[in-house]
Amino acid sequence: MKRLLLATRNKGKLREIQALLSDIGVEVVSLDDYPAIPEIPEEGRTFAENAIFKASEVARLTGEITLADDSGLDVDALGGEPGVHSARFAGEPKNDEANNTKLIALLEDVPPAHRTARFRCVIALVTPDREVHTAEGACEGVIMLKPRGDNGFGYDPLFYVPEYDQTFAELPMDIKNRISHRGQALAKVKDLVRQVLT
Repeated sequence: MKRLLLATRNKGKLREIQALLSDIGVEVVSLDDYPAIPEIPEEGRTFAENAIFKASEVARLTGEITLADDSGLDVDALGGEPGVHSARFAGEPKNDEANNTKLIALLEDVPPAHRTARFRCVIALVTPDREVHTAEGACEGVIMLKPRGDNGFGYDPLFYVPEYDQTFAELPMDIKNRISHRGQALAKVKDLVRQVLT
């Protein structure tokens, strides 16, 4: 079975991408298999810059075909924040609970109609010979002020999808994977992954 290295140690992200690629016969592994590789800094101004840099660095260091994503939450009432700073919105170290607490505090006086937001994702697939491919996805929603649901990670318990009357953390995994920003982006690179790995 061909291997695809996912440039992350985020177990939630690994599970999602393994599920999304489960039907194409690819073994998806993470940086947990490469403990000597340091955390790759995310210093780009856009999701695309961060995804391409992460995938390129890990492919260079390992010689493996590497997939990286950079994703985050754009909240309209906050001028697009936290954006590329989503993972560290509340500062270092990364902490989902602290990020969610800060987001709620910033939006507590904002009416629901103005708490519109979207999850955005850019995926980069890089081969060891530095061939780069990207795809993007987005999912629209509204930010809740109280977390709901036990699934998912990050901002999922606060991200409400009106069409389903549930947050990302309440949705069944198969539905979330189909409609999510990451699911949409990965669907666009699925054929590409198949071509590169076969």
